[in-house]
Amino acid sequence: MTEPLIEWLRAVCAEFVFNPEGVYQRTGHHDWPLRADDPEDLTRQLDSGGHLLPLPRESAALANVIEVALIDYLLDRLEELPDAAGARGAERGYPDLEVSGDRFGGGHRAVDVKMARIKTTRRGEPTRTVSRITLFTGNTYFRHPELPLGGIRRPFGHYVEHLDVIGLYVFDEESKARVQALELLVHEPWRIASRERSSTTREYIGAVDSLADLRAGQGAFGTEEEFYEYWRAYPFKTPRMIVRELDKLLRRPPGPPQ
Repeated sequence: MTEPLIEWLRAVCAEFVFNPEGVYQRTGHHDWPLRADDPEDLTRQLDSGGHLLPLPRESAALANVIEVALIDYLLDRLEELPDAAGARGAERGYPDLEVSGDRFGGGHRAVDVKMARIKTTRRGEPTRTVSRITLFTGNTYFRHPELPLGGIRRPFGHYVEHLDVIGLYVFDEESKARVQALELLVHEPWRIASRERSSTTREYIGAVDSLADLRAGQGAFGTEEEFYEYWRAYPFKTPRMIVRELDKLLRRPPGPPQ
């Protein structure tokens, strides 16, 4: 039996629960032994006993906590499938998760996990993310899809599919868990891409920042070909270090296919 990976991801992500309630510290102030009636009671007692510190408020640090929890969950679900496999990506590399196996049609498939804080306002419903999600690094593996550049597990063009799991959340200052109303979306990256970079200082390809467009998978491009044509021609800066790495790779004899 085969099924589209995107549909499987949407189904399992709908069941994901972000469980961290804070950062546990060993010392506290309460009587021992500590007995709890249920998980909610345990959380309450740990909190009142001084064992829980807040998760980080800084967006990148908090996003990393959510992403690690979600990737662990997806790897566990993949282990339940006899005809599929998952492999965790490198820190700050691409992709966050590599999926393979006959269940999804064979080949290697890249799944990247992104988190975005919703921009809340005092008036009305929120409509945008605080900042644009980064889809790809534009001046390395994306521009040179046949070369193993920039910490990528295998050349970008060797993946038969690229998917993004997008997490939208409201930051809760009062909660030690920090995360409120986490919503997970799964899209092909080109469908939510904008024509803007996600950083003014780094060579990153940005997504649209409208919540409605992210949910609908409605970006700035009508086709995948239009997306690649635009961003592969974009005048990204190429650091000298990348130029040297490119030169070495281009001079290297081709190896056996992976």
